[in-house]
Amino acid sequence: MPRRASSGPKSSVIIGIAAFLIVAFLGAKMLTGERSAKIKGSPPLSMAEFLENGNSLRGNEYLVQGTVDQRWPRDNGQVVSLQVENSEDLIGIEIPSSFNDLNIERAQKYAIKVKFREGGIPVATQIERL
Repeated sequence: MPRRASSGPKSSVIIGIAAFLIVAFLGAKMLTGERSAKIKGSPPLSMAEFLENGNSLRGNEYLVQGTVDQRWPRDNGQVVSLQVENSEDLIGIEIPSSFNDLNIERAQKYAIKVKFREGGIPVATQIERL
């Protein structure tokens, strides 16, 4: 008695379609441009609260995302002026010398985790280029 052909879809076709969909999804994700910060564990900085009284934030950590406007290298680190994302506000952030191996460039987007020290001065604890 002759065997009948299988009427269901072949497994190689299903695997091929699944692989195509995965590649298409990853390609679209890479081409969308906007990257989100991988730095976790800190709330975003409220610029209104910072501008009102930055000293009240000392000891706390926040996440700031934006574009580097200016940078001033120093012997023991540097200071950058960051234009905060979705805002016209600028914030000066002290970058300690432990980040000297990181090449921070003007007009580049960064996510910076800052901890406020005495006087309400934000000091970078983590930096990620977006």
